[in-house]
Amino acid sequence: MLIDDKKSDKNWWRQAAIYQIYPRSFKDSNGDGIGDLKGITSQVDYLASLNLDAVWLSPFYPSALADGGYDVDDYRDVDPKLGTLADFDEMLDKLHAAGIRVFVDIVPNHSSNRHKWFQEAIKSAPGSAARNRYIFRDGKGVNGELPPTNWISHFAPSAWSHESTQGGTGNQWYCHLFAPEQPDFNWDNSEVEEDFLTTLKFWADRGVDGFRIDVAHMMKKDLSDPLKDVPEPQTLDSRRPGNEVLFDREEVHEVFKSWRQLFNQYDPPRVAVAEAYVPADRLALYASPEELGQAFNFELLEANFNAQEYKIVIDRGLAAAKAQGSSSTWTINNHDQMRPATKYGLLPSVDRLRWKNSNGTLHPLDEVTGLNSAIAASMLIMALPGCTYIYQGEELGLFEV
Repeated sequence: MLIDDKKSDKNWWRQAAIYQIYPRSFKDSNGDGIGDLKGITSQVDYLASLNLDAVWLSPFYPSALADGGYDVDDYRDVDPKLGTLADFDEMLDKLHAAGIRVFVDIVPNHSSNRHKWFQEAIKSAPGSAARNRYIFRDGKGVNGELPPTNWISHFAPSAWSHESTQGGTGNQWYCHLFAPEQPDFNWDNSEVEEDFLTTLKFWADRGVDGFRIDVAHMMKKDLSDPLKDVPEPQTLDSRRPGNEVLFDREEVHEVFKSWRQLFNQYDPPRVAVAEAYVPADRLALYASPEELGQAFNFELLEANFNAQEYKIVIDRGLAAAKAQGSSSTWTINNHDQMRPATKYGLLPSVDRLRWKNSNGTLHPLDEVTGLNSAIAASMLIMALPGCTYIYQGEELGLFEV
């Protein structure tokens, strides 16, 4: 069925099977060792054979790959290694012709350090408009030699790097809650808000049907002067939902309400799903009809494959979706996770990260149990009410590399 024939169904996403594609590893069309957009286009018949409702493309934007493409140089272009905008349009048309909708990944918390705005900021003076698009602050200590706060990065001890590491000469520090190559945007700056609305419109006007919003809960921060330290150690229990310094602040929901206004200008309305690591009652805000409409439920990613754990997660997910007016989302894998066939083939007591870092030598892998469990888990979540997200290769029962 052509996409045009489905336009009357504005709720297609509530009961959908969505297939995540990591473009750089999906299909290489020219033999250079990198997956690309033409490779995806060449596999439309295969994707259609899976009876998918949509595909979700991980970032295909220009990037130095400091974080697998989630360090974006330009939000409105294609990495030349992966193709061109014309290649994107061809891929989109062929997927639509096969009845498959398309999600793209939006990364709003941070850009790459190669983004034109950050390059302008590094070359500008402290206090400039260019620097105000990001989070630059003077350091502590006699000569500003210490980070402004105790904020922690996911990828480094500190969420602050001195600008001299990027060629700056203003003796300030810039914030990055991920890698140093991923400076955080200042979402209190209306210019940032307007630019992302422009990006969303750019892709929606091209025909993109939906958006996956990366770390949707981290965009807004308490940037009042002076900046506040966070409690140590910082755990989910130590946070104050809705009023935390760095995560899940109330103000972010005003941003998503403005996005919903944009999405609803299209027919059918564009859809979105939030990646938000927040308590279940807070997740309902991101998934509300007034905001993004849907949010990932990640509980099955951490659950062991047994009936009791699965039942608890499923019952809780169905109840939450009913309460928030969204649809349930089910997933047992994505680009950040160990593949289920491997995960379920290890004893629950095995530290998966340590096992992976040991190149699989830490503990024997029961491949038969792992594969059978992964198949059973996939069949189960496909049968549940709601939306299922699967990762490329999951349908083949692939093991972790």
